[in-house]
Amino acid sequence: MAASGSDGQLRGSGLHGFFRSGVRGLSRMELRLGGVEPLALQGDLSSASQARFLGAVRVPGELDPDPALTVERLRHADGAETITVRNAGVRPARLPLEIALGTDLGSLAEIAAGARPPDVPGQVQSAGLRWIARGHSATVSAKPSPHAVLAGAGVLRWDLEVQPGARWSVELRLDVEAAAATTARPPIGRGAGVPAPWTEVAIRCDDARAELLVRRSLDALSALLLADPDRPTDLYTASGAPWRFGLAPADALWAARLTLPLGTRLAAGTLRALARRQQTAPAGGAAGAGKGEGIIPGPLRHAGPELPPSCTATEATLLFVTVLAEAWRWGLPRQEVADLLPAAERALAVLRATTENGPFDGFVTDLGRLPDDRSAQPATARCEVQAQAHRAALHGAELLEAFGRPGAAGWREWAAGLRGRFRERFWVDDLSGGRPAAALTADGRPLPAVAASFVHLLDLGLAADGASLPGLLDREQTRLLAHRLVAPELDCGWGLRTLSGRSARFNPLGHRSGAVRVQETAMAVVGLSEAGFEREAGALLEGLLAASAHFGGRLPEMYAGEQRLPDCPPAPHPAACRPAAGSAAGAAHAVLALAGVRPDAPAKRVVVRPASTAPLGELELSGLRVAGEPFAVRVSRIGVAVVEEASSELQLGAG
Repeated sequence: MAASGSDGQLRGSGLHGFFRSGVRGLSRMELRLGGVEPLALQGDLSSASQARFLGAVRVPGELDPDPALTVERLRHADGAETITVRNAGVRPARLPLEIALGTDLGSLAEIAAGARPPDVPGQVQSAGLRWIARGHSATVSAKPSPHAVLAGAGVLRWDLEVQPGARWSVELRLDVEAAAATTARPPIGRGAGVPAPWTEVAIRCDDARAELLVRRSLDALSALLLADPDRPTDLYTASGAPWRFGLAPADALWAARLTLPLGTRLAAGTLRALARRQQTAPAGGAAGAGKGEGIIPGPLRHAGPELPPSCTATEATLLFVTVLAEAWRWGLPRQEVADLLPAAERALAVLRATTENGPFDGFVTDLGRLPDDRSAQPATARCEVQAQAHRAALHGAELLEAFGRPGAAGWREWAAGLRGRFRERFWVDDLSGGRPAAALTADGRPLPAVAASFVHLLDLGLAADGASLPGLLDREQTRLLAHRLVAPELDCGWGLRTLSGRSARFNPLGHRSGAVRVQETAMAVVGLSEAGFEREAGALLEGLLAASAHFGGRLPEMYAGEQRLPDCPPAPHPAACRPAAGSAAGAAHAVLALAGVRPDAPAKRVVVRPASTAPLGELELSGLRVAGEPFAVRVSRIGVAVVEEASSELQLGAG
């Protein structure tokens, strides 16, 4: 990846530089033409992997007020940059072009923590410069070769003579290599020429913001794709750039799940990669019987001021089952599902073992925490974890039954028991009619925080015949939650705050204490719409679209949860990933899901149940995939859907 200011200059400060495999190969690349920096005119992304910067330079002695020279920099994230000088004046331009280069070969982790390693001295290397230190080497080569190379100052120099109406270009390329081979094999980029795991999607609707948001969100996801080094044909998404440019299992599974309308290839690659990383029992042991067996590994994650840190291994392990079941409904081939089913059974086994041996009367805590860790710091039973476990149990039952494995009835019974306990123990009565508790403590006391994590209770999951699975809330509780989500304490006008604005610990820039996290707002839009609360869903969708317009259609992971005011854009969060897999996939899904396409590929059936309020006006989608075949749908301004392309083997139905 590459990071700079809008002028395109890399100044060695902050995150500036070109990075590869977590190493900053180049931290400084400052251009001067005739001894001066170009006046910055424009700088922006042309795609997630390429940026364009335009500057102007006045020729010394030029009397015309219009600048004669322009400098265009086309930068690619892979380390290539093309610099073009154009002369639109009436006289030849004779002046030097100098590019000052430098690097610290620092690691992204230390730079993210605020460290600034010392610069490494450079040396002349054929047509450029080279630096060696800290187990890595970086080389910048130029074509055409510079007229002079000043290794001590790190400067490449060309003496230009650009005739009127002519142009001159130079291409710079950065290469970064490890000084010694390492035993670990990190994920690799998807590589040029390898297609994205989805077909090209075409969207047309009355709201141009939605069209731009979907296009740029999918472009961002494409730039985050990684190939598993153990099986390069299996693709998954990195969590986000710049801070988490690697495999985070929960985030990768969310991205795979939210892009299922575009095909099952990303889901299949993600599931296979994580199945290879799942903790398994020793030979001859029972799955789920030992420490961590069946877990999809994941790090601890800060949960804000109201709750202790949560383990993302819990979310990933439960989500694995759901993604497999829903990918099967969307058209993942039966044999591929069967190959992954043992991993899903191991995940279910650890869920059962945790609830049977835990202190929470059947409620689910962090699966990845060992018993001694729980005694040292008692865990909480979070409402979103109960929702994820309930959905995983029901999806697991569907898979077991369809593939002739035992245990389906037991999991349905377990889920029914959890539903009853949840409605009795997790519901907090108040003057507004009641709300879910954010969590239960080990002694059964509800934690009354009001948080965006409630949206997981609306994420019911895809079931047979395009229906939804049962939820933990009854109809009246769902209605009260829908109204709570769009009240000003959570909805700031740009989306859902992660923590109520009424909380004494509310911080609009707190990533779990008040900032807007795009993925949670997108989940609320889809969940509310599917539950029949389309007005509330439309209000949250409008907030996301309005925010996306201020971010050029490239929503970051999160932004400030300050109350929306006229002519005041949302404030960026300084630590947000942009792009982030969850926000990019969630934003695209919030728009695509409005068409209401709900397939059951094993039954050769698809139900189309669009939002009747048609919040985007007329909506046309093509490039979707159901049962492995192209699928296109058009939704009118009155919410009537017409399927325009589908597999001839599918039976179409309306919701």
